[in-house]
Amino acid sequence: MTQPQPTAGTLTTESGAPVADNQNSATAGAGGPLLLQDQYLLEKLARFNRERIPERVVHARGSGAYGHFEVTDDVSAYTGAHFLGEVGRRTETFLRFSTVADSLGGPDAARDPRGFALKFYTEEGNYDLVGNNTPVFFIKDPLKFPDFIHSQKRDPFTGRQEPDNVWDFWAHSPEATHQVTWLMGDRGIPASYRHMNGYGSHTYQWTNASGETFFVKYHFKTNQGVRCLSSEQGAELSGTDPNSHQTDLLQSIERGVYPSWTLYVQVMPADQAADYRFNPFDLTKVWPHADYPLQRVGRLVLDRNPDNVFAEVEQAAFSPNNFVPGIGPSPDKMLQGRLFAYADAHRYRLGVNHTQLAVNAPRAAASNHGRDGLMAVNPQGRYARNYEPNSYGGPVETGRPLSAPLPVSGWTGTHRAPQHTKDDDFFQAGELYRLMSEDEKSRLVANIAGGLSQVSREDVIEKNLAHFHAADPHYGTRVEEAVRELREG
Repeated sequence: MTQPQPTAGTLTTESGAPVADNQNSATAGAGGPLLLQDQYLLEKLARFNRERIPERVVHARGSGAYGHFEVTDDVSAYTGAHFLGEVGRRTETFLRFSTVADSLGGPDAARDPRGFALKFYTEEGNYDLVGNNTPVFFIKDPLKFPDFIHSQKRDPFTGRQEPDNVWDFWAHSPEATHQVTWLMGDRGIPASYRHMNGYGSHTYQWTNASGETFFVKYHFKTNQGVRCLSSEQGAELSGTDPNSHQTDLLQSIERGVYPSWTLYVQVMPADQAADYRFNPFDLTKVWPHADYPLQRVGRLVLDRNPDNVFAEVEQAAFSPNNFVPGIGPSPDKMLQGRLFAYADAHRYRLGVNHTQLAVNAPRAAASNHGRDGLMAVNPQGRYARNYEPNSYGGPVETGRPLSAPLPVSGWTGTHRAPQHTKDDDFFQAGELYRLMSEDEKSRLVANIAGGLSQVSREDVIEKNLAHFHAADPHYGTRVEEAVRELREG
């Protein structure tokens, strides 16, 4: 690939004035102190101090690329979304991969879930699908999310991730057993971002042109094949090349080897949700494919690297409340919490006008009454009014909701989710364990025991062992024996 040649020109200050000397600060005499009047020096130092914005609390370490999504199969019976409405239709996309728990300087090859956040630049506005490389998550209620992340982050006193905190939270959160089994299994460390699946994880609502509603789950299956690293391989790679996944993604696209994923969905008619055998909006559970088979939708391809990682990857803002007509939320409580939390995180990190940044700006025409705030551009002009209704030809509402309404009933209050006949925190974790080969089971047990054996409190260990026993007696026994051997050894 031919590298663009830099363009020669005059170096200027940020206000456009030419710079006479970029090597020497202004001083009071040849050997004297610096002068406050050296505006260029002060400008450079002040900007340097502000070159970093607060990193994301979660998903801080990330990589990204542009691409496109092409519809390969007709799904118009399920959704009226324009970008999914015709076989062959292409939509520009931006995909950000990330680790979850570690900081911006953490290694790519850590044992951690991976973020899979996808922005579709559709003709009806941006649609953000914010997911992970696992189809489930650790918790089912957003009220527990800050506590969960605190337990996984650096301890306030020791300044490091503490097994006591990690496993203590999981000991008190039996619903995490399914995701812990995913995390500690072979897929806990992908070999690269190209060699892992992506999932919407949450349940979403699709509405077709006739107003019929369906609940859906998204599955992006990697066309490169799933490849993973062992704990030993991950630790070695983290030490020798902390940027391994970033480098792999960058170099593969630069040499024209474009990674791709095939999108499938599971579709549940909305009227089946209430009587399904477990809560279909529970983020700690998957829908069995025997009940709702995968249906192919299209192909996602990444074919262009960002020119500036900070501007386009770190400032990329995804929010699951960015819907388009034909797609909407479900009663998934974790999704409902994220509808607020993601957008609010970007207002804090990037400012209220973050949607005007190039990577976040919609390709569709945006017309609203947002004004002012930090870094405001306000291109509407002098005659645009920032209120509605008005008599000056401003934008008006359509009267057409993006998705169908959902029925609600009952008393306000803090409620547990309605219990379905087969709701259980452990059954699917056991199913996942029983699907594994003997070698996979051995690695899973070793990974769990390696962390759990470091916990200082016996009662915390016993609580976690009880969860694995409940998932599958064989599973629990093997973990218990492995933990005992490590602690006695």
